[in-house]
Amino acid sequence: MHPYERFHAFQEDFRDPFSRDRDRVLHCSSFRRLEYKTQVFLNHEGDYFRTRLTHSLEVSQIARTLSRMLGLNETLSEVIALSHDLGHTPFGHVGGDELDRLLKEDGRVLGFEHNFQSFRVLTKLEKRYKDFDGLNLTFATLEGVLKHSYPYKKPFLDHLDQRFRLEYHPSLEAMVVDHADEIAYTSHDIDDGIKYGLISFDELLEDALCLRVDEMVRQEGVQRNEKLYRHRFVAGLIKLLVEDFIENSKAGAAKYRQKEPICARLNAKNVIPVGFSKKSASQLKHLKKLLYKNLYQHEKIVRKMYAGKQCIKGLYSAFREDVNLLPPHQKELLAVRTKERVIADYIADMTDRFAMKTYRELYGLAL
Repeated sequence: MHPYERFHAFQEDFRDPFSRDRDRVLHCSSFRRLEYKTQVFLNHEGDYFRTRLTHSLEVSQIARTLSRMLGLNETLSEVIALSHDLGHTPFGHVGGDELDRLLKEDGRVLGFEHNFQSFRVLTKLEKRYKDFDGLNLTFATLEGVLKHSYPYKKPFLDHLDQRFRLEYHPSLEAMVVDHADEIAYTSHDIDDGIKYGLISFDELLEDALCLRVDEMVRQEGVQRNEKLYRHRFVAGLIKLLVEDFIENSKAGAAKYRQKEPICARLNAKNVIPVGFSKKSASQLKHLKKLLYKNLYQHEKIVRKMYAGKQCIKGLYSAFREDVNLLPPHQKELLAVRTKERVIADYIADMTDRFAMKTYRELYGLAL
């Protein structure tokens, strides 16, 4: 299937194919709901912290920069970045993990996976046309959303059209989004964690990658005890990783990018043409382990996420026990989809605050 091809043909307009994709994503309700979905810190904790929406925007900005510097299609990278988290549940990854567990307990072998859910949002759950479901996006965008994170081997891909088969890499632009995602969440989780007082620079500066960033910041004349240091540190981390990625990916991008169409898939099974240098990749992996231990497993984070998990569990149990608790549209879908999948789709679409509001309505409890 040609990467520009859509599943439903329409008369073309003045925009290029990926600009149309981007505009359709920006105007869909699932994108707007990302404003009130947790990234790491619960949305109601304060106005400063990142949400799924601000994260997606940051990933898009970094992905566009990387693509431009590597001679790739900026707009394709942009739309994949803006779409890549549409399938996330409320309460971050714990919400998706809990839905996955509940579905598998009920015999739904595919469970829940947020990349696949993002694909379902774009192809099935959003409704903008009379004759078919979804946003009618190009193949390259849909494949990029499905397979932007490596490795690609996921159970759901075996149940999809063979056009998404596993022996192909997605576009170089999708690979760029994968790394832009990593740069964005690592840097902004540090920013939010320091701001929230859950991690300190004393802990971070035991890490080799952070020490490299610290040297960059001090060369600017900014000292660790200055208020500006946090902002310069986060900007320095992004700069270091972006420059490393560009320099290490120039040759691979030049070798594998296609002139027409620029987003053609790669069929080199074992080749990853773009990425960080070995040194930076190893140091970034070590930093992520430090963040997992000292930030993501912090008592305050774990307690909030536990509460979110209980909310997901309670909602699923209530709707499964009595489908009349579902809104009319979801009840109509029971005629064409399994009860468990309808419930999971409804819960996954919720914002944090709507999920908590619904939980309180059903159980009469304060969450």
